[in-house]
Amino acid sequence: MRKRKFYPVIEAQRIPFPGFIVPYTIDDAYINEILEVLPDYGDMAVIVFDEEEYPDCGVLAHVHPPLVKRMNEKMIFEGMERVRIVGWREKDTVMLAKVETIETPEEEFGVEEEALLRSVKRAFERYLSIEPDIAGEIIDVFREIKKPEGVLNFIGTYSPLPVEVKENLLRIPSLIERLRYLREALEREMHILILQKKIDKKVKEEMARTQRQYYLSEQLKVIKRELGKEDDEILELENKIEQSGMPDDVRRKALRELEKLKKAPPISPEATVIRNYLDWLVSLPWNTYTKDNLDITHAKRILDEDHYGLKDIKERILEYLSVIKLSGKVTGQIICFVGPPGVGKTSLARSIARALGRKFVRVSLGGIKDEAEIRGHRRTYVGALPGKIIQRIRDAGTKNPVFLLDEIDKIGKDFRGDPAAALLEALDPEVNHSFHDHYLEVPFDLSSVLFITTANVTHTIPPALLDRMEVIELPGYLEPEKQKIAKYFLVPKVLKRCGLDRKEVKINDGAIRKIIRNYTKEAGVRNLEREIEKVARKIAKRIAEGEKRAYRITAKNVEDYLGPPRFFPDKIPKGKRIGIATGLAVTEAGGETIQVEVEVMEGNGNLILTGQLGDVMKESAQAALSYLRANCHELGLPPDFYKKKDIHIHVPEGAVPKDGPSAGITIMLAILSALKKKPTSPGIAMTGEITLRGDVLPVGGLKEKIVAAKTVGIKRVIIPWENERQIRELPEEAKEGLEIIPVRRVEEVIRIAFEE
Repeated sequence: MRKRKFYPVIEAQRIPFPGFIVPYTIDDAYINEILEVLPDYGDMAVIVFDEEEYPDCGVLAHVHPPLVKRMNEKMIFEGMERVRIVGWREKDTVMLAKVETIETPEEEFGVEEEALLRSVKRAFERYLSIEPDIAGEIIDVFREIKKPEGVLNFIGTYSPLPVEVKENLLRIPSLIERLRYLREALEREMHILILQKKIDKKVKEEMARTQRQYYLSEQLKVIKRELGKEDDEILELENKIEQSGMPDDVRRKALRELEKLKKAPPISPEATVIRNYLDWLVSLPWNTYTKDNLDITHAKRILDEDHYGLKDIKERILEYLSVIKLSGKVTGQIICFVGPPGVGKTSLARSIARALGRKFVRVSLGGIKDEAEIRGHRRTYVGALPGKIIQRIRDAGTKNPVFLLDEIDKIGKDFRGDPAAALLEALDPEVNHSFHDHYLEVPFDLSSVLFITTANVTHTIPPALLDRMEVIELPGYLEPEKQKIAKYFLVPKVLKRCGLDRKEVKINDGAIRKIIRNYTKEAGVRNLEREIEKVARKIAKRIAEGEKRAYRITAKNVEDYLGPPRFFPDKIPKGKRIGIATGLAVTEAGGETIQVEVEVMEGNGNLILTGQLGDVMKESAQAALSYLRANCHELGLPPDFYKKKDIHIHVPEGAVPKDGPSAGITIMLAILSALKKKPTSPGIAMTGEITLRGDVLPVGGLKEKIVAAKTVGIKRVIIPWENERQIRELPEEAKEGLEIIPVRRVEEVIRIAFEE
């Protein structure tokens, strides 16, 4: 390769390969600047494609400038040789490129190469027949070319092949390699052109069909207008808008959308969107109400029919309905029923709807993470719909249903927004008279809707949302309550559902009691209903097989239907035992007794805690030990007892997580019993949080704890003094046979437990 000096650079969309010429139009001042310096370089310039900023190859061409150097004049590029660019520099305002010739090595051109050349020529002729932008006379010129180099340079100069293909024809030194590359490139381009033609044909056909349909639909509109007949669908929508009872501002918007629908082609996507939007607007109950039955006596009878017990809850509901009766509208905070699963939260909402004579609708919020589920999607989205609130209002068909938002404590939150925040507007009585759904884009009055929410716990509900609700807690049922619910509600319902005659099938109290104690472990009665239904199904199967007789289910034969017992009631240790104290706890299944065991061993003062205790319970154990160390003299303990002893605290049922501060006095008493080797009084249980100063603080879940103590045969229960007022609220059957002892200080607990 011979070295060359620098030459001016001209960018062009088409390059003259060696042996061919192309015209070039002067279209900017830069070309005039190059023409001024061309004589200094023998009228030679490097022509490169304008696709790249700094290309690595081009063609050294002789430039034939025009006689007059002005815009839109043409000059001629005559390709001389392929060159590789090896350097760049700028002189004044003209870019210069240092180039070297790309020489073609000597190669033997035999039969295979001749066949390759002919294949390239035939492929290019087919390509020219497909490509519509090439003049026919070019094909005649091309057929006269015989030499391989001429074929390659002709195709590189005059074909509409992509720039990268032409640049590779410049870069590759070998003639045979260039022929092979060009053959593959032509096949690829022909395949692309054929596909492109197919696509263009389909697009044109679709456009022609659309235009024809549009033309015919416009003709049909004109004909109907001349005959005095408007589109039936448009007339129907217009009538529905006028009869829907919409507010004036909503009606005006609906009519504007209707005008858009008249002008839009019936088959267009916009027409479908507008039609769906108007269907939603006219189907909403803008002015449809159900008349409330505000007879409080009637409401009380309905609540008593549907639910046993829950005296305070029913009283609060009747108070709420009384306010509605006197004020004439739904006011105040939203009711939120909070309680464990199966205690009747959802069915209470149904009973309220039945008592008022209102429609009942329900939305489950568990797992919802998208704000659009509440407020709806914008109409611009494909498949957009209003939110669940508007959807259920339409399903109800009235503007004042009882609307249950179920599982409000299980709402999620992610990048799509916060559904709980979207609920604030719907549940706030001050602003829900103009609730805005993203799809409707008009305000909808929710002030007449009676919203009721349910939750299992309150700590997962956002504070701003919880502030708009009045929490009514539904505690777990006592065993006597479960027994009466099963006897008077569940058994008749299950027998009817299974097609059994109540006269032929009897489930006595003993069987129900055994099912409650040995086959269910819950705060509500959902699993109890399932177990009763399991018994009923087995009886139904026997009757269906022809074994017709009277069935009496008792505590003795209930295992024949349900199998071996799955749960066993808690048992307290018999007699006096050292290092053991009985505590009371609350779980999702209700109240339970727990045994706190303490063993004191020779050691180095370590405190060992086992039984899968939570952080709060571990802190209670630390606080109890600190109290004993601080008061060792008064309690008769050696001052250094903790230095040479390891204290191991264990709460059995290690697979069950346990936490909470209410076991504080229980842990303290068990440690003291083990250290003094003095047994605690049998038949006594306790609950209360301990402080370092020896105070006993109040705890929660007292009702469930008292029931649990009575169930296992406890005779005396120690509770914090501040919980005493809650004792008066307990039903008499829960307190019967129990001595409940309120205490303020740890010293009282020790005196009672050790009978001092």
